[in-house]
Amino acid sequence: MNNFSFYNPTKILFGEGQIAKIGKEVPENARVMLAYGGGSIKKNGVYDQVVKALGDRLVSEFSGIEANPEFDTLCRAAEQVKAEDIDFILAAGGGSVIDGVKFIAAAARYDGDPWDILTKGGKVIRSAVPFGSVLTLPATGSEMNSGSVVTRAEYKAKLPFGSPLLYPQFSVLDPVTTYTLPVRQVINGVIDPFTHVMEQYLTYPVGAHLQDRLAEAILQTLIEIGPEALAQPENYEVRANVMWCATMALNGLIGAGVPQDWSTHMIGHELTALYGLDHAQTLAVVLPANLRVRKADKMPKLVQYAERVWHITEGSDDEKAEAAIAKTETFFRNLGAGTRIEDYDLNAEVIDTIIAQLEAHKMVKLGEQQDVTPEVSRKILEAALR
Repeated sequence: MNNFSFYNPTKILFGEGQIAKIGKEVPENARVMLAYGGGSIKKNGVYDQVVKALGDRLVSEFSGIEANPEFDTLCRAAEQVKAEDIDFILAAGGGSVIDGVKFIAAAARYDGDPWDILTKGGKVIRSAVPFGSVLTLPATGSEMNSGSVVTRAEYKAKLPFGSPLLYPQFSVLDPVTTYTLPVRQVINGVIDPFTHVMEQYLTYPVGAHLQDRLAEAILQTLIEIGPEALAQPENYEVRANVMWCATMALNGLIGAGVPQDWSTHMIGHELTALYGLDHAQTLAVVLPANLRVRKADKMPKLVQYAERVWHITEGSDDEKAEAAIAKTETFFRNLGAGTRIEDYDLNAEVIDTIIAQLEAHKMVKLGEQQDVTPEVSRKILEAALR
């Protein structure tokens, strides 16, 4: 196991009715900004619960944070925080809203060009407005980590950043809030955490036995209950487990002391920024192809994945690895996700454009060994084409 430092200060309030408790988590004299997306929280009852829980506090609102939070939108929100002297932000929504609030919290306390926060990976962040979250769409894990991804459409860029100052102070996870999610978002909410686990687990062995077993548990749970989440939208037990899997997949625990990949995400970000695919849709496209192209380098963990997660015990190592990749792809397709570029009405012409964007964003040494060059990324995209 590699050396590591693990820190996660986010308090989790999990379960039905927990939104009512946020009044005890937000300072009594706080000037609060309630930030959310397109307004679904007003339809599913979350908005009313949040407003009631905040009581007599001064609350302003900022709505319209996009599914891929847009830089210009978030900059306007940061200016509102400054103008209204906001000292606490509450994100209500999915991972995109929480990601957006992380940027808002940092940008509102940053004196320079907010673009620096993205281009320098968060290294310029010295302060941030405190914030919490009410999660309504489990997928990204943003509710219990310090990372974020923000889009700038003007530059066709989707860039990650992070800082220890950007952990939510608390996050409310009420599975009931997910009952009315559209089918596509439920599918995304299974594939996204599944791939988050794979980026941390499916690299190369370093003797981190507990992390491996925890990762495998999350994967097996998602395989078991993913289809049930689609078939039984108001099954509290199923939705609760999906929600907790998504949080555990990216709160730092399973990634402590192990090498991490993230090349699937970086390639996928370009597909989203250029062509508007959902984040999880890009992961379903890129991950199986990535594993096939880099199978030889990942063989020991692929075999472990095959045997422990998919219970594949017959055949050679190569046959086990290939069978596990095929089962992964079939799992995504059975959920309802396309796993080929052509499934989204795109063709081979997009590959050159994606590679050019990876190079422009300096994504030229990706993966756990930093050997996913533009040439390797091209092979992955070619393998994902049809």
